[in-house]
Amino acid sequence: MDPIFAIAARGTERLGALVEAGGPVAALLIALSVFALGLVLAKAWQFARADLGDGAARAGLGLMRAGRSGEAAARLAGSADPAARALARVLEGRRRGLPAAMVREEAGRAAEAELEALRGWLRPLEVTAALAPLLGLFGTVLGMIDAFAAMEAAGTQVDPAVLSGGIWAALVTTAVGLAVAMPAVAAFNWFDRRIERAERAVDDVLVAAFAEPLEPGAAPAAETDDDLGRPRAAGA
Repeated sequence: MDPIFAIAARGTERLGALVEAGGPVAALLIALSVFALGLVLAKAWQFARADLGDGAARAGLGLMRAGRSGEAAARLAGSADPAARALARVLEGRRRGLPAAMVREEAGRAAEAELEALRGWLRPLEVTAALAPLLGLFGTVLGMIDAFAAMEAAGTQVDPAVLSGGIWAALVTTAVGLAVAMPAVAAFNWFDRRIERAERAVDDVLVAAFAEPLEPGAAPAAETDDDLGRPRAAGA
């Protein structure tokens, strides 16, 4: 037999034994693990396509603030990073002479829509991570109930092997639940952290794009009265 088929056959046999020992709860947990694995792979592919933190936004911002808007637009073109795409919209808005407030609002709105797309389907992954250990514990409680019911039915002729075997089967679901939950928790937190960093990058780019650069040694602007615009008197 081909080694690959032999490994697959052994894996299928062990999976069947696991489901038989854990019962319907173990089967449900295995289905959840397949769902979580598919979701993690899909999200990983989505994040890879997004090119988060590819450096285009920082490079484009530097070119824009140096007065090289054409080169900045060329550097940002083709980047899927939300921060880079937000800066590209800012450059396009400035090129068209649109009001700064409108440009900033539109760039922020578009970037938020892209970030929201990255958040899609993360909630089911979080629910799976939280639900799996609870289901495992539920299966263990059901198994312990069955084990002690069999012990009571046996009366004085209790076989310790029967009790230990029932407890072992009951603990299987807890182990499966934890095995499903731990990778799901790790994946969810990794995705969530990357989205937080991308959101911070968008905010930084938009602030920097509309702020005046602070040159070292530049004198601060003179304070003025808010209403009249006259120099503020000393001690005011």
